[in-house]
Amino acid sequence: MYRVNPLHFHVLANNESEKVLRTLFYTWNIPQVTVTFYNIENWLKDVRWIPNTHYSGNYGLLKLIFPKVVPLNISKKLMVLDTDLIATGDIYLLWILFNQFNYKQAIGIVENQSEYYLGRLGKSNPWPALGKGFNSGVMLYDLERMKLFNWNKLWINITRRWTLVYGSVDLGDQDIINALIVENPDIVYVVPCYWNTQLSDNTQSSSCYQEYKPMILHWNSPKKFGVTHKGGELFRSLAASVSQFNGNLLRKFPLMCDEYPGMPTAKVDYTCSKFYVPPNKYYRTFLYFREYNYIPDESDITLVSQLSFDRFYLVEEIASLWTGPISITLYVSDKELAESMQLILDSKILQDRLNISYHAVFKEGDFYPINILRNIGLKNVNTPSVFMVDIDFLPMKDLYESLKDNLKKHGDLNKKAFIVPSFELSTRKGALPGSKLDLINAIDKKEAVPFLFNIWNSGQASTNYKRWRDELHPYKVKWSTDYEPYIVVRSDVTKYDERFFGFGWNRVTHIMELEAQGYEFIVLPNTFIVHKYHKPSYDNMRYRKLPNYRL
Repeated sequence: MYRVNPLHFHVLANNESEKVLRTLFYTWNIPQVTVTFYNIENWLKDVRWIPNTHYSGNYGLLKLIFPKVVPLNISKKLMVLDTDLIATGDIYLLWILFNQFNYKQAIGIVENQSEYYLGRLGKSNPWPALGKGFNSGVMLYDLERMKLFNWNKLWINITRRWTLVYGSVDLGDQDIINALIVENPDIVYVVPCYWNTQLSDNTQSSSCYQEYKPMILHWNSPKKFGVTHKGGELFRSLAASVSQFNGNLLRKFPLMCDEYPGMPTAKVDYTCSKFYVPPNKYYRTFLYFREYNYIPDESDITLVSQLSFDRFYLVEEIASLWTGPISITLYVSDKELAESMQLILDSKILQDRLNISYHAVFKEGDFYPINILRNIGLKNVNTPSVFMVDIDFLPMKDLYESLKDNLKKHGDLNKKAFIVPSFELSTRKGALPGSKLDLINAIDKKEAVPFLFNIWNSGQASTNYKRWRDELHPYKVKWSTDYEPYIVVRSDVTKYDERFFGFGWNRVTHIMELEAQGYEFIVLPNTFIVHKYHKPSYDNMRYRKLPNYRL
């Protein structure tokens, strides 16, 4: 938010985290920002031998090896930063402190802002430190000078010696760096306190931030934002404002020219111009913003859906009926993402479900990018099969188990699509039928009908609801124009056409593509889903009212 210089991030990450972060950086597409990833698994062996009780485990020791990780021909200096930081000013002002190092100084670091190393907190006999010691959450590394005095050999030797005396490190790399400084004080440049305003329960940072503006806030506690120091509410409000800031605006920082002399101008059809999306448009995408931990079996199936924030209440209802894995893609603002996270935490149904993967695509422009959302959910499943369904449909009880049984009985889904018939209730307050028999009774009482039967019959007509009523075994149906059933297919099915935005034809074209590829369409007569009534979406209303939208 504050920088005016190019930034190059060097990130140690495991395979899963790299996928998430690489996607985020690529789709965010921030000007003059570069990122290089290093596989964390290649480096953990360098620190696994260290006795360590810090809550972050071996990962909390990896800052010790950054001089080995980043080659000198890539960068001769590094700012080494924890991830629980919030910058409140231009970080370049920290970078230029390298110019103040003398010829011996190789590390810039801020004094620790508690009395931990004086033995007055927690452990009575902590690892050695100079005075209050130093906090390693923000550091400056001069890699050339560190190489000159053989940093890697130095910290390893000191660690081996001091673990014999003090045992495990409690604060990860910080204990080792402080012990090294005790024996080599000349290597340290003391960075001003405001570059690492430490916010733990026992912090004494107020003496700093009352005199200087904090440039970096550091939530250096396992409790993070839950700490109880006296400045907590002020700093928590700053953190909340950052989490709700529209991150797409960072594409404007630093301000850059969007055009250059002689740039060709495209011919525009003004009838439809506002409905076009540039082919090089990136939607900022944050995969797996909550933990996902699920191991599928060979007949497993993931329910894949997408939604805007106003439909989030449906996730809980679907999750209560579908016990299997779910892939959800939300189209949200930064503020709505923060609220979604809180809703998940507060939900008794969702808070402990590790088989639901949540992905966020951040709002941009005037149209709902429905097929982009579908494809993100589809690409990020780990089951052999998927059930592609819109968020406003509730599955029948035990649908997950029924679909798995069908997959076991009827084998490979290669070039096949199982169809789950869709219905809607005639009244908004109607109860979800508990079985096919209950649904047939509701149809006979005119309390339920096939989905959009009276408005868009061609969308579901090929399912042949008359046959569905009495059939006990799966049956094949033929594709027809405008057919758009909800389907179970292999997870490597062709992706949705991302040129379709908003309302209309986005699913019809996908089913048409499957027909063109020679798919068989097979109706499962003992399954169904029921549409949940809601107000029409913004895009749906525009489709109805605007002739150009329909065109």
